[in-house]
Amino acid sequence: MSDVLNIFSSLISDRLGATVMSLSPLAAAGGDRRYYRIVLDDARHVIGVVADNLADAHAFVCLSKAFADVGVNVPRVLCHSRDFAFYVEEDLGDRDLLAAIRRNDPNLPDLVRASIDNLLKMQLTPSQVWMPHVAYKPFSPRLVMWDLNYFKYEFLRPLALDFDEDRLQDDFESFCHSLCATDHLLWGFMMRDCQSRNIMLHPDPCFIDFQGGRLGPCVYDVVSLLWQARARFSPDFRNAMLMYYAQNFARLRQLDPSMILECADRFALFRTLQVLGAYGFRGLVQKRAKFVESIPEALENLAYLLDWGAVDGFPYLKSVLRRVVVCDKFSRPTDGRLHVKVFSFSYKRGYPEDLSGNGGGFMFDCRGMHNPGRYDEYKPLTGRDLPVILFLKDRGEADVFVSRAVEMVAPTIDRYLKRGFSSLQIGFGCTGGRHRSVYCAENSAHVLAQRFPDAIFEIVHREQDIRETLNEQSASTTPEI
Repeated sequence: MSDVLNIFSSLISDRLGATVMSLSPLAAAGGDRRYYRIVLDDARHVIGVVADNLADAHAFVCLSKAFADVGVNVPRVLCHSRDFAFYVEEDLGDRDLLAAIRRNDPNLPDLVRASIDNLLKMQLTPSQVWMPHVAYKPFSPRLVMWDLNYFKYEFLRPLALDFDEDRLQDDFESFCHSLCATDHLLWGFMMRDCQSRNIMLHPDPCFIDFQGGRLGPCVYDVVSLLWQARARFSPDFRNAMLMYYAQNFARLRQLDPSMILECADRFALFRTLQVLGAYGFRGLVQKRAKFVESIPEALENLAYLLDWGAVDGFPYLKSVLRRVVVCDKFSRPTDGRLHVKVFSFSYKRGYPEDLSGNGGGFMFDCRGMHNPGRYDEYKPLTGRDLPVILFLKDRGEADVFVSRAVEMVAPTIDRYLKRGFSSLQIGFGCTGGRHRSVYCAENSAHVLAQRFPDAIFEIVHREQDIRETLNEQSASTTPEI
């Protein structure tokens, strides 16, 4: 971080005539840009940004000035390096619209309407103001197909969902055509990532992430905001705010509001699939827990859109999405009990995925034990079969391993029960995921289930596709008299 400090110190001294007193990193968001809060000697706070993409950084700096000059609420860039790799912008504080949503701010309807007003001002700014500064080509079939294939390869494929790729591609192409046929009277500056995390309250809503903007259908942005998975707006609230947007867009462009409303469902579906692709890549592929956490909410939006009729013109796509929304991989416990998944797995196939959003749990390596799989008579068997069980018990090491694993895990389960947590994952891995790990997972789960009857234990032998649930009926409830 010393290199970053030196660069910003030099830049701020040369361009702003101020001295950096302190520099502290801010929490990373979804992208790879790095942000720092910088305190100057004149008591000002500013934000230093280290770009991850020079074209994006150049676009942001130029668009920021262009929009600020016409009254759109965006942060002003105070200075930047010659190559735009480093720039300094206004500090808008730490309060964003998502935080207001999460705390159920009583002024939330007004804040969302004010955000929509700022969005309309940005979108309908004359194109000659912003067009010279955008880094990306206009909305097009190519962009749509990129995003639809992103959903296919980064969400459907990791989900291991079977589908007919030709039939799905046919519907993708039809869907793409319907999106790109949107009347150009509805086009303007498409912000591309309009969501509550990118709207700072300073105190009025202010957009902070628009470097990916381009010419495109404006309705894409408002559905991105209203159908944001983490926002979890109710259907009534979404519809009311969509109507507010449509009426004001129509008034400013002298159009009929129905033109916006008639295409909103298609763009809400497109945005939801694009977001699921991003969550799939960041969460299922890169294993970033916070993206996995948002998948169930995105699937709730998808289920609503299916019921709303957004996919009715695309029958095969609809059938695939129907299977996606009922996928139990992302189901969350709703019974208020702690659910403990105990896996056996093969290290050759990698760790068990954690779809709870908690980033994993205990993992125990069973490969140090003598392997029954080295002997022909045990190769076709598993750690659930008596000959393998006797082999491992005779040597004694597996039971010692299980005992120590149980004693290590038990205090965490006890604490999770007391704190009302809903999920924990435990894994036992060996070379093939067939003998040692299966034995240890089975025995550990049964011992723990007896010790903690208030928790539900699910044994998952991943490589054999075997599942068993313990304690499902043993909740500690007060008996009826």
